[in-house]
Amino acid sequence: MKIIAVGRNYIDHAKELNNPVPENPVIFLKPDTAVLKDNKDFYYPDFSKDVHYEVEVVVRICNEGKHVTKKFAHKYYDAIGLGIDFTARDLQSTLKQKGLPWELAKAFDHSAVVGTLIPKDEFESINNINFSLKKNEEVVQIGNTEDMIFDIESLIVFISQYITLRKGDLLFTGTPAGVGPVAIGDKLEGFIAEKSMFICQIK
Repeated sequence: MKIIAVGRNYIDHAKELNNPVPENPVIFLKPDTAVLKDNKDFYYPDFSKDVHYEVEVVVRICNEGKHVTKKFAHKYYDAIGLGIDFTARDLQSTLKQKGLPWELAKAFDHSAVVGTLIPKDEFESINNINFSLKKNEEVVQIGNTEDMIFDIESLIVFISQYITLRKGDLLFTGTPAGVGPVAIGDKLEGFIAEKSMFICQIK
């Protein structure tokens, strides 16, 4: 199982980090050791002083696929949930300034919270999913999948041209505006509509 993550997939988020709006999806990977499930606590890493939350819609891949066409992309995922792409922002900034890959800032242990996954056929519209994140009971991020620059099926098509999708892979589809830092003692809770999808305590 691998995590395929998408950067800068919401225009407002790209702007808040002073990044250009991409012409093609920005892709990076997280290993399976990044997964944090079952509402387990996140322990603040000692190599960063500026870890940020980024709430994202998560898609579960259900079939192996390479060179998937748009016509058949809907057959390659079966469930949708919510997660957090934790980012060591200070480390990421240093790496970007040096023109180096982001992985140390993105792929560290337990940097990918994965909440409950819901069968996709329970959603009225995949391209109209409201989601949000609360930090200490205050809403800090709000998003809707209709605002993605590249929708879920377009991402599946694009990624599969380069990387074979396998059953059980997770696709993190990008974060809306509103990212920010976490501190020890914080509580994060993610929602799809009014349904709580995960709780994560920062220790």
